Amino acid sequence: MHVEEIMNRNVLTLRPTDSIEKAHQLLIDHKIRHIPIVNEDKFVVGIVSDRDVRDARPSILSSNPDEHVLKREISSIMTSPVITAHPLDFVEEVARIFYDREIACLPVISNDKLVGVITEKDLLYTLIQLTGTHVQGSHIEIKVPHRPGILPEVASVFGKRDVNISSVLVYPFKDEPDYKILVFRVQTMNPLPIIRDLRDAGYELMWPNNIPEPRL
Repeated sequence: MHVEEIMNRNVLTLRPTDSIEKAHQLLIDHKIRHIPIVNEDKFVVGIVSDRDVRDARPSILSSNPDEHVLKREISSIMTSPVITAHPLDFVEEVARIFYDREIACLPVISNDKLVGVITEKDLLYTLIQLTGTHVQGSHIEIKVPHRPGILPEVASVFGKRDVNISSVLVYPFKDEPDYKILVFRVQTMNPLPIIRDLRDAGYELMWPNNIPEPRL
C-alpha cells in the first residue's frame, strides 16, 4: 500500500510570516495537531505542531505574561528542515520513519510541492484495515517451520473449507529463526472445523490453543 492511498489531500497550511496566534486559532478551529508551513510556491519550509504553539504561548501562571509573543511570525517556532514522504512510498516504510524519528506527522511531497499529509492516526487506521480487525471474524495463530512454500500450504487448509482469509501476517517466533508465526484473520465465527483440520495436518496452534479436540 502506498502513501497516496491513505494521505489527507486537503491540507491546511500557513506562510512563514503568519503569526503564532493565527496558527493557534487554526489548530483549534479545525481540531488538527500539525500545520505545514509553505512559501508562495507551495514548497514546504517548516512544520508546526500544537505542542510548538502551546510552548510558545505565555504561561497562565506568569505574573507578567507577554501577549506580544503571539504576534511573532510562525517561522520563529517552526521545525525546519522537514522530514517528508513521497506519494509512492510504502506505508510500512513510512511507519518505520515515524517510529525511528519519533514524529507524528509527515508532509507528502511530489515535484517539490506539498500534495498531502500523513499522520500517526492515518497509520493506525491503516493497520486496522491491513490486519482485518474491522471485519467480523476469527483470529488464528499457527507456529510453522520457516521454509519456502509454507504459507500457501497452510492457506490451502482454509480454502478446503471455503473460508475467506481477511488478512495474513507473518512474524518471528521468539528468538528461534527456524520458525515463524502465521496470523490469519478469517471470515467465520465458527473456527472449530478449521482448527481441527489444522491439528490433523500436524500444525501447532498458538491461538486458540485452549480449545479441546472435538469429540466424534
